[in-house]
Amino acid sequence: MKSVIEHIKNAKSTLFSFELLPPLKGQDFGSTERVIDPLMEFKPSFINITYHQEEVVYENLSNGLIKKHTVRKRPGTVGISAAIKYRYGVNVVPHIICGGFTKEETENALIDLQFLGINDVLVVRGDPQLGVKKFIPEPDGNQHALELVEQIDKLNKGMYLDEELLNTRSMNFCVGVAGYPEKHAESPNLDSDIHFLKKKIEAGAHYIVTQMFYDNPKYFDFVDRCRAEGITVPIIPGLKPLSTMDQIVSIPKTFNVDIPANLVKEMLKCKDNKQVRQLGVEWAIQQSRELLAKGVPVLHYYTMGKSDNIRKIAEQVF
Repeated sequence: MKSVIEHIKNAKSTLFSFELLPPLKGQDFGSTERVIDPLMEFKPSFINITYHQEEVVYENLSNGLIKKHTVRKRPGTVGISAAIKYRYGVNVVPHIICGGFTKEETENALIDLQFLGINDVLVVRGDPQLGVKKFIPEPDGNQHALELVEQIDKLNKGMYLDEELLNTRSMNFCVGVAGYPEKHAESPNLDSDIHFLKKKIEAGAHYIVTQMFYDNPKYFDFVDRCRAEGITVPIIPGLKPLSTMDQIVSIPKTFNVDIPANLVKEMLKCKDNKQVRQLGVEWAIQQSRELLAKGVPVLHYYTMGKSDNIRKIAEQVF
């Protein structure tokens, strides 16, 4: 099966792809099928599978003490990635994060993915723990996405953590990394952000997928800035249609993303979330058509666990 970068290089037109959340603990594969099935007629070239660090929960005990324990609401992506790959015959791109894992645990997960024939990954650092302002890596874990890209690149060259291993095989991961048209929330400015993004490409990443944005000129400017800095890899725009009124506040706060004034104005005219969801579809269709006309390599959509709105967009764009 072709890698993401091979799909892009061989494509004669803009490709379609999307991202989904793995099932919550206790759910079966049916919850995932209900997201994927409506989108398969548009022939996605790949499907991204998100991953989030476990949450730390504090429980007040009756004796006055506090008990700390961790919770993984959505257990790991390896199993669900394999299930999707072999159920649908499509490339899957599990997210590999720094948070919550040592370098050895990361290496073992990557070995498992290779055994399963999964050769695409998207590398992200991951968010800080809830309630913690600063990201804290595991002891002997990767602190930055750059270090994680470097670790995978070494595995692609047959270099494992145990330097005494003999007759090691090289892996063949195609590596994507995240880009932020409006800069990462923790970056001092966009130029600095692009500087470190370039280092990830130099370390072995093959392409970039952007954070969501609602103003296409910001994506075009980001691409121009990247090209000016010598970044030549494909830059895939990521789109997330608005769906609820409270996203006027939650999206800028959570993702450091601006919502254009004219879009906010239209949202405030909506009487309920159903109308907001329809507005989100219409806005994403306009965005998609403009991006398509500019010849972007892929249109990548964030489903957030529901695909009815993505299907409506794809019907009008693809």
